[in-house]
Amino acid sequence: MRERFLIGFDPFVLPFLIGMAFVLTYCIVGLVRVILQLSKADRRKLAASLFKPANAWRNIRDMFCDCLFHVKLWKRNPKLGYMHSAIAFGWFMLIVLGHIETFVFVPKKAGLFYYPIFFRYFMEMDNYSLRGSFFFFAMDFFLLIVLSGILLAMYKRIRSRFFGMRRTTRLSITDRVGLYSLWAIFPLRWIAEGFTAGIAGGSFMTIPINMLLKNFMSNPENITVAWWLYSLALGTFMIALPFSRYVHIPAEILLIPMKNAGLKVYHPRKGFALAQIYTCPSCGVCIDACPMSASRQNLKDTTVYLVRQIKRNNARRMNAMTDKCLMCGKCQEVCQIALQSYDIRMKIRERATYNLELDHGYLDSYEPSIAKSKVLYYAGCMSSLTPVTGRSVKKLLDTARINWTQMDPEGGVCCGRPLILAGRRKEADQMIAKNTEIIESSGASILLVSCAICYRVFKEEYALKGIRVMHYTEYFNELMEEGRLKLNRSGLRYAYHDPCDLGRGCGIYEEPREALSRVGIIAPAEKERALSVCCGGSVGSLTLSHEDRIPITQASVQNMLFSNPDRIVTACPLCLKTFARYSPVKVVDFAEALCDGLEKKAEKVPEAVLEAVEL
Repeated sequence: MRERFLIGFDPFVLPFLIGMAFVLTYCIVGLVRVILQLSKADRRKLAASLFKPANAWRNIRDMFCDCLFHVKLWKRNPKLGYMHSAIAFGWFMLIVLGHIETFVFVPKKAGLFYYPIFFRYFMEMDNYSLRGSFFFFAMDFFLLIVLSGILLAMYKRIRSRFFGMRRTTRLSITDRVGLYSLWAIFPLRWIAEGFTAGIAGGSFMTIPINMLLKNFMSNPENITVAWWLYSLALGTFMIALPFSRYVHIPAEILLIPMKNAGLKVYHPRKGFALAQIYTCPSCGVCIDACPMSASRQNLKDTTVYLVRQIKRNNARRMNAMTDKCLMCGKCQEVCQIALQSYDIRMKIRERATYNLELDHGYLDSYEPSIAKSKVLYYAGCMSSLTPVTGRSVKKLLDTARINWTQMDPEGGVCCGRPLILAGRRKEADQMIAKNTEIIESSGASILLVSCAICYRVFKEEYALKGIRVMHYTEYFNELMEEGRLKLNRSGLRYAYHDPCDLGRGCGIYEEPREALSRVGIIAPAEKERALSVCCGGSVGSLTLSHEDRIPITQASVQNMLFSNPDRIVTACPLCLKTFARYSPVKVVDFAEALCDGLEKKAEKVPEAVLEAVEL
């Protein structure tokens, strides 16, 4: 045994070395593959970003915050945050301290890759020296941290509701191999270091287990068996890692610089998208967040399972799952790595083949007659199908004495969103070009939009020169702040629903609430703003049946009734029509709610009364 300490090698390190060599080779090949799949422009962009001091610091900060501390997860779910960070950061510190020990006590062995990992086996240390006692305590402390995370992970598989999760991801075979080997690594390390604690010393974790199993641990042969098992667990985990969800550990190190460089998804399985796919930890947080999870039969179509099919390059399942998606973006909002699932799905749709016969020749001859005005109002398809929205918008504009005209009084040309969602970029671009021509020729300085869906398209897809695109929640709130639109305030309680495209899509959360607070009292929903629940009527889904949408809408309505409001208010005509079918309380359009404040009979409620109601 003493000879092995002096030589610094033992055959039990071979499983670890083989596993480490394999995973390093796989990661290097994967890194080269992803980089080569980037366009030349993206490669240059990434390279330039890496050498900027500000970006370098940002990359380091994000690697610690996202990979080790899991800050985003801590903010959303402290229990899950602690579980992940305990394992990740605790393991990181064990590795770092092992290397420091090697440099401090046996610097000649620092070149041996495996030596710091198995330091307790190869090095006898004086338990009573100051340095030795510190390292013994620190190593045992972080081992305890990791073990606490492992215990929580085990409990999560049994009772996920303790962590606020109704469902967890169904594991593949390779996921199970990776999971069970990971769970085995640290208890085996604890036992192995417990053996050597009787020879080289230990601290509050390793000495007690040595004393507890003293007779068994007094046999020198058992020491080697324990370290063999520890090494085998490490090697098994590393060999399984590239084929399991744990590939996210090295993948995220690559993803962070690519994100910070501002790269975009151009293909669902190449370059930046591929880096995101392999960074997905399959944690399952997106399952409960997905509105389709209201029906159990749709669980298999959620983002975490789409990622699995993309890895397998199963085109048929990828297309089917993407076509069913509501494209609400909530899975991306709750994702700890902010996987750009919306963009990846869009690229899948663009590459899919749909049996559509499209003829847009009429666009060349379409010339609407639009009077010159300061504000050009675009109602869009859905606002045209909900007349109360258009009437209310026009009433508010006239009350504020705005010089306005409507672009599409008879329906006109669609904004292009349905075609974009169907992956038909060429046809959508034809519509966008024609609409751009019409809007710019109007002479308007503001394009006013009352549909959240259309608003997002105008903001993201159009390049309107000298024209400010405004959603009516922004515009009317601005008019009220300027004093050009004066409304009476009542005691009605309004629960405001954040439409997916307006909220998560465009970040408009405060303006609607500020405006509504001038005509009534805001009654908060259970989940709102970025966590708002999709109404279920989204045109984002190409194949979701009416029957499957019903439980989604019902769940969303219940979410809105959390504070017992008098009215449910939404700023999307599609949400308005969808909610109206199932809500037990009246559902009104945002502009309609503001018009309530225009009624002469509306009484001005004293501020003291309003404050008492709000409390």
